[in-house]
Amino acid sequence: MTPKRPKGAGVFPKAVVAPVPSPVDPASLYAALDLGTNSCRMLIAQPKGSQFHVVDSFSKSVQLGRGLEASGRLSRSSMSRTIQALRICRKKLIKHDVKRMRLVATEACRRATNGKAFMANIRRETGLDLEIIKPEEEARLAVVSCAPLVSTKTEQLLVVDIGGGSTELVWIDLSKVPPLDRAQSIMRMGRGFSGGVGDFPAASVVDWISVPLGVATLREMFDDVEDDAGRYALMSVHFEEQLADFSPFYHEPPREGFQIIGTSGTVTTVAATHLGLRRYDRTRVDGLRMTSEQIERVIQGYLAMGPKGRRVNSHIGRDRQSLIMSGSAILQALLRVWPTDRLSVADRGLREGILYSQMSSDGVLEGGPF
Repeated sequence: MTPKRPKGAGVFPKAVVAPVPSPVDPASLYAALDLGTNSCRMLIAQPKGSQFHVVDSFSKSVQLGRGLEASGRLSRSSMSRTIQALRICRKKLIKHDVKRMRLVATEACRRATNGKAFMANIRRETGLDLEIIKPEEEARLAVVSCAPLVSTKTEQLLVVDIGGGSTELVWIDLSKVPPLDRAQSIMRMGRGFSGGVGDFPAASVVDWISVPLGVATLREMFDDVEDDAGRYALMSVHFEEQLADFSPFYHEPPREGFQIIGTSGTVTTVAATHLGLRRYDRTRVDGLRMTSEQIERVIQGYLAMGPKGRRVNSHIGRDRQSLIMSGSAILQALLRVWPTDRLSVADRGLREGILYSQMSSDGVLEGGPF
């Protein structure tokens, strides 16, 4: 839905964050907004070849799910912070005159008893129409966003999206797909997890699961445990217990031909720490491959720092320092069950998945529609 313009609004200037070869045509723009348990994020982009060029973006930690675990409701303060962030998003959408958009909300709004009422309030306050998506849709979009990172050597793929309120895992069998078609077969999942498209080779979803624990909810659940290392161990074990209903839980694939793609702030923060980046650099982080041993060294370093050390560590950052250990507990549990030498770090998620799905279905990407 196109956001309503204020009365008297005229033609807004075509603005871009980075230079592009030619002026931006508003008709070519797409927008994707992801309202999660911890953050509100938006991308405005235009198709460019088989990828897209980001014209504008927004990201803000709104902590929408704070207190949700205890009360079952979204608090007034968290909703107020979110409304303020969404007003900024609305201004950007109007500024760029975006017509094609998809705006989604995830776990916090799914779980909260006042989640639907909040969606109606957002419409009244901002003119934006957000939809609360189901866990399967969230998992599917996360998978699609990671398609460009799939290796031609990968036969078994696990995509993990560690969110603020939930963690989605999707196990995909690519063994029957020709190596050069594997990334595109993932992109075609924009149409659903069941089957392929026409005569194209299809990736097969072995199983998927949405665990109702993310970095914010898991931290809140064990917030009363004072010992730092003890809390971390309890979080990791508790998360692993939630994987028992995931069929690949009992199957350890050979390291050769197996790839995990991790998409979350936790995974990108661990990668940035591993690289020793003084300042975050997406170009160095997105697509980086790490081994289980490298990840474990970073996590043990976080534990050695303690809460005070993590608060002042430049690699972690202010927005992430209170969540990094719950995220690390989830990551360690996954690698304990499925050790790998090929965990690919994805600085991408629902927003990218939405954009790929929109652009692909419109046939504006090279090689598409997928």
